[in-house]
Amino acid sequence: MSRSAEAGSVVSPVTADDVALAVRLAVGILRDAPPQGWDGKAGSLEWDCWETVEHLANDLLYYAVQLGPQSPPLDAHVPFELRQKRADGPVYFVFAEPDAGPAGLVQMVEACGALLVAMVRTAPPRVRAHHAAGASDPEGFAAMGVVETLVHMHDVAEGFGLAWAPPSALCSRVLARLFPDAPDGADPWVTLLWATGRAELPGHPRLTAWQWVSAPPS
Repeated sequence: MSRSAEAGSVVSPVTADDVALAVRLAVGILRDAPPQGWDGKAGSLEWDCWETVEHLANDLLYYAVQLGPQSPPLDAHVPFELRQKRADGPVYFVFAEPDAGPAGLVQMVEACGALLVAMVRTAPPRVRAHHAAGASDPEGFAAMGVVETLVHMHDVAEGFGLAWAPPSALCSRVLARLFPDAPDGADPWVTLLWATGRAELPGHPRLTAWQWVSAPPS
């Protein structure tokens, strides 16, 4: 049974508080990361841990700025210039100052997360803004920010050998909003990792490609 087919189920919406919680948990584990190893591979990604965290900060800020204009564009993102530091690396539009070290990078995540929290909290629910997977509303951008935070912290935690297990209720809310057809019955965190191509789920093949539903439910 998929989550969208669960009879009578009620899942709370994803909120700015959820973004704040995800970012706070991420910042906490990043501050525990050792000073060495930031150039090591982040889990199953082809990016290193520094690149992955810098990418996360960009994701959080990207979602915030889409909601910023009085009339957000629906056919393209707000036109910040996108760049790569290397051909196979993430795409960025803001960069961490290398001389500030890991502490500065973590502060960048915290700041970008706070901006998304503020935009989700203040943008009217009727607002729609561009996303490649479909124009989304503030709840959708909040959910995308949470998923990016949770799964990229999984990648980075694997790279550093740290434990990372976010709250099940938080995972359930973002699954219901972005992955309504994800199977029900398994641990929500494991299901979210499966839905983003990072884990096995009993009875279901591991995903080699995945996509969330960014458009709000009709």
